[in-house]
Amino acid sequence: MIRYYLDFEKPIQELELKIEELKRLNSGQDLNITAELEKLEQKAAEMRNDIFSRLTPWQKTQIARHPDRPYTLDYINMLTDDFIELHGDRRYSDDPAIVGGIGSIGGTSMVIIGHQKGRGTKERINRNFGQPHPEGYRKALRLMKLAERFNKPLLTFVDTPGAFPGIGAEERGQAEAIAVNLMEMSRLRIPVISIIIGEGGSGGALAISVADRLYMFEHSVYSVISPEGCAAILWRKNGDLGSADFSRAAEALKLTAQDLLRFKIIDDIIPEPAGGVHRDPNGAAEKIKEVVLDAVAELRGKNVDELIEERYRKIRRIGRVSAGSPGTGANDSSPS
Repeated sequence: MIRYYLDFEKPIQELELKIEELKRLNSGQDLNITAELEKLEQKAAEMRNDIFSRLTPWQKTQIARHPDRPYTLDYINMLTDDFIELHGDRRYSDDPAIVGGIGSIGGTSMVIIGHQKGRGTKERINRNFGQPHPEGYRKALRLMKLAERFNKPLLTFVDTPGAFPGIGAEERGQAEAIAVNLMEMSRLRIPVISIIIGEGGSGGALAISVADRLYMFEHSVYSVISPEGCAAILWRKNGDLGSADFSRAAEALKLTAQDLLRFKIIDDIIPEPAGGVHRDPNGAAEKIKEVVLDAVAELRGKNVDELIEERYRKIRRIGRVSAGSPGTGANDSSPS
């Protein structure tokens, strides 16, 4: 199997290539090679555990964007066998950067919506690298209202660098489309579960992640801006930015699942195998199934008024403004 390795995974790559080579040479009869393979596989596992136990925020960002990482349609295909995709916003067009439809998970029928980045150059261009236009968010809203009409739980998968910032998107009301989604999701009369499966960038992610229960995969990220965008705004002067600037920005943004759980912005972290979910997509799908069904069962035990009130309070608890004297961090805003 051909894998894509990030820079900090190079020691693992060298070891795993050696393991693959020995496997090709071993016919299963050579006990010396078999014993050597077992030692190397154990060493590779220990190396993965060591590297992935001390990832920096910038390295986690790279893992969240890993090209082998499962996307929304991958999870939908693993979780459901009756998914029916629905298209179009009934106003302008269909946006392939957002997919959605109806399917059953563990016998529970629900509406599922998510960003889709695409694999391969042609599909990525078609899906605009997972950056939705306004019609994508309006399609998502149409499906949310469909879920509400038929009293079905709503599940959203978030994986986008952000909403598309092009002129056409702005002309068609990008900001308004996102704002309307935020408002309408906050008062949906159904259980809403959202999972950050890769990168959750800015309003592009927020527009489908106002939820009763918000989860993140262990090596996913969720932030108001990408590390590159943050670095460009704060530190670009005359020269080009480098990975050190991106690393500095990622650290400052507090965008990891661990940071956001500490700030109580998300409800829980879904663990990943050492090496990331692309090492075991089916195992990741099983974890999603367990988390989603538990959340749906809990949320369906609440009446509608209680559900909306708790969602409102959850949103209001995010963020804290601290006032101090001038020069000592007055008006600093920090998550709570």
